[in-house]
Amino acid sequence: MKMRILYSKIPLLLKRAEGKSIFVFTRRLAKRYLHTEEAALYIHWPYCEKRCIYCNFNKYVQHSNNEDVIQACLLKEARTLIKLSQVSRISSVYFGGGTPSLASPHTIGAILEVISQSSLLPLNAEVTLEVNPTSIHKSRLQQFREVGVNRISIGVQSLDDFELHLLGRTHSAFDAQQTIEEACRLFPGYTSVDVMFGLPWQSLTSWCSTLRRLLAQCDDHVSLYQLTVERGTGLFKLIQSGCLSVPDQEQTAQMYDCARKMLHEAGFQQYEVSNFARNGKISKHNLSYWLGKQYIGIGPGAHGRFVARANGGTRRQARIQTLEPDPWMMEVIQHGHGTRKVIEQSHLDVLLEVLALGLRTDIGITHESWQQHSPFLGLQHIFDASDELRELRQQEFFLLDESSS
Repeated sequence: MKMRILYSKIPLLLKRAEGKSIFVFTRRLAKRYLHTEEAALYIHWPYCEKRCIYCNFNKYVQHSNNEDVIQACLLKEARTLIKLSQVSRISSVYFGGGTPSLASPHTIGAILEVISQSSLLPLNAEVTLEVNPTSIHKSRLQQFREVGVNRISIGVQSLDDFELHLLGRTHSAFDAQQTIEEACRLFPGYTSVDVMFGLPWQSLTSWCSTLRRLLAQCDDHVSLYQLTVERGTGLFKLIQSGCLSVPDQEQTAQMYDCARKMLHEAGFQQYEVSNFARNGKISKHNLSYWLGKQYIGIGPGAHGRFVARANGGTRRQARIQTLEPDPWMMEVIQHGHGTRKVIEQSHLDVLLEVLALGLRTDIGITHESWQQHSPFLGLQHIFDASDELRELRQQEFFLLDESSS
């Protein structure tokens, strides 16, 4: 079943439908329908060589060599939260940041070892490491492969040196191309590249030129991201002062459409709003987010969604770790974890996330996957609950078929 719907109508349709149903969640049902037996695992490495002018992510420039301390804290928090979740299987691992390729292969390997000691980490589980071209060398890529990394995501962003300079990136187009070449050799079929559009002074011509060069060299996964000008960043200040300008909405829409067309012609399937894959090489880890599965967040500022079964929990919790590295490390040393905020999610909260994220994908939301989260309230029930929703369906703001898949 494929569905498209106005995002603003999602809370309305769920609340109305929920009021007409009775929800009874025993521990057995929670275990069956909320995927409590497995989880994806995200590890946040908070450090970068420098902060790019467009970036508002939770990242910091490392001023001292404290890798031994942060490694010990990542290991401790991983043990604590996996034990808290009581999951029997970790489906995928993703090292993000920041720039996790600044961490030593020994640290990455130690984390994977602790994960495998705390829960089942299958030999074929997807293990992704984000890398920047300037923080990686041929020997280090090989070493990361040897400790268990089997998928690489490269922050290329552009293959135009002028654009890279404007963004404050520390690598050149040549550096990026060299890294792609080496990663494709070591991780064939499992090398992803990130590239950005809507950059300052970027034209449709320069964007298409970057894509042509990228497609001549890249592997089987590409992520496209439109530049977002975030308040408080260096880029925001430069644009506000008139020193820089970015393409307008019409131009960025043309860039996106051009990219979709070029990627499709190169054999890529757009399986999510920003993500394209060929030969079936989708990101299993990211897909677990979009399908509403459990995930555990480790490290400063990491987010998680899982049931704390060791505490007797039956509802999924939204958990956020302490942002800053130093306070986070102190909390982990004292308490075993640095969780700063815990919000117990209602059934409605979970369903809202399932709808909002599922609608980003090309498969939409199937009746079968919906029933895993809502065994007593089907999609058809929701759409039959309101005259307004039936009218929206007639106007084709969303589509719903009658099949079970």
